[in-house]
Amino acid sequence: MARRRKGREVDGILLLDKPAGISSNQALQRVKHLFGAAKAGHTGALDPLATGLLPICLGEATKFSQYLLDADKVYRTTAKLGVRTASGDADGEVIEERPVETYSAAQIEALLAEHLSGEITQTPSMYSALKHQGQPLYKLARKGIEVEVKSRRVTVHRIELLDFRGDELDLEVSCSKGTYIRSIVEALGELLGCGAHVTVLRRLETGPYKASMMHTLEALRECAAAGEAQAEKEGAQRALDALLLPAWTAVETLPRLWVDESVCERLKNGQRIPLGESPRAETLIFSGTEEAPVFLGIGEVSEAGVLLPRRLIRTQ
Repeated sequence: MARRRKGREVDGILLLDKPAGISSNQALQRVKHLFGAAKAGHTGALDPLATGLLPICLGEATKFSQYLLDADKVYRTTAKLGVRTASGDADGEVIEERPVETYSAAQIEALLAEHLSGEITQTPSMYSALKHQGQPLYKLARKGIEVEVKSRRVTVHRIELLDFRGDELDLEVSCSKGTYIRSIVEALGELLGCGAHVTVLRRLETGPYKASMMHTLEALRECAAAGEAQAEKEGAQRALDALLLPAWTAVETLPRLWVDESVCERLKNGQRIPLGESPRAETLIFSGTEEAPVFLGIGEVSEAGVLLPRRLIRTQ
């Protein structure tokens, strides 16, 4: 017999402002507990030192988490010059200290533009969450185990020097998925000849989501408490659910297709729907009306103009 999942069926995306000092999985578990959700997943880990935007998908929204994992990100970071650490951030052991020469903002900006902009090659840190034979690299690193980590090509769309204070500087980076900010900071430290590590890291954007849309854990607890005071446990859940974004917002840039009830039922049964002349593309599928839309999931239109159901979600 299949094991029944504990918790309630709640669907949507919560934009969490992850605090420093806890892992992304710990943050995920706290949100899952607050919502009493049966199913939840995050969309790209932040290190314990890092703060900021961590989209958490609940219920059916987990079917679209890969789109957010693949999305571009924006970060703001503070780098400490003259000190290298084992992990590339302030949580790691200091492994080298070097004197910091006098640099100008113009010199640093030139290095950023020439070496750390556009498509670049990075070798992820041994303290990253990437896995080797099923084990996260950071767990291997803590055991003193070194393995070969393959380099990867990533894209830095924009890297801006925000402030420069002698041996500290602030950067804002817009980049593709898989970009490691501490690798950028370490590379800049080597270009300057003094080494560097990350002391502050904050994620500001993920795909369509902005920092202004985030909720802190404390705000979630206060929301739940206010709802409980009004209407017991159900009131707390309703208050929290009101903070969730629809699953389709993760892929809102895709084209939309509206279908009637008969087509809706055929899609749910896995049937293909001829559309006639139509460009091949992924598309969001809705039924209902613009005023009361019902999101059915994602389909793909074939070259022959046939709509194929791909990621359909549970609907009431």
